[in-house]
Amino acid sequence: MTDYTRDALAVQQATERLLTAVAALDDATLTSASALPGWTRGHVLAHLARNADALVNLLTWARTGEETPMYADAETRDAEIRRDAVRPLAVHLDDLRTSATRFDSAVAALPPERLPYEVTLRGGVRERAAGLPLRRLAEVELHHVDLGIGYTVADLPATFVESQLTVLLGTRFGGHPDIPPLRLVTGSGGEEVRHTGRPAAPGESPVTVTGSPAALLGWLTGRTDGAELSCPGGPLPVIPALG
Repeated sequence: MTDYTRDALAVQQATERLLTAVAALDDATLTSASALPGWTRGHVLAHLARNADALVNLLTWARTGEETPMYADAETRDAEIRRDAVRPLAVHLDDLRTSATRFDSAVAALPPERLPYEVTLRGGVRERAAGLPLRRLAEVELHHVDLGIGYTVADLPATFVESQLTVLLGTRFGGHPDIPPLRLVTGSGGEEVRHTGRPAAPGESPVTVTGSPAALLGWLTGRTDGAELSCPGGPLPVIPALG
């Protein structure tokens, strides 16, 4: 479940944390590699700004009913990120701020009766307009981690971690043929047990993985190697990257 107003506020708070952290960098730091293969920190920041505008397109679509895709096409998206990655820090910061303001305005302009309206994300996934702030929140929070500037999975707000686990386990991983049957246990005391992945074959037992919600999210999203998790049945299974 999503909460449009709550998630929109969380986006603003996460964006402010990101802007404060990025403002402490310098031009040279942005040319260093991020945690994402082939991307510098400048690439990550450029992507975050253009993603805000892409989601404005979807919010406009939901508000007006006139189809407005996130990006013109994949080639244009990638070219814009490459183009903008090499900009000075001051330009990145201004772009991040102004694109975030455009996103906030588009969120506020969407009438409540349009929240159930469905739009199409990059890759063909359908999403209700109500879920777009949560999509943006994931971009800001996880890519803040990807910058490798001191913000880690352990720093992610607990409410965000829980919302992302719900999305991943219930929709993106649930029933996925390339994800083994998983039994995820939160905490050593087994406070909560969740299941995801493909259905178990006859006689097959789910793989049990135990750890904190943040550690589970870090592993499932490829942000950590799962070293903080416990898997009594053997090594942690390989989780394919889901674009």
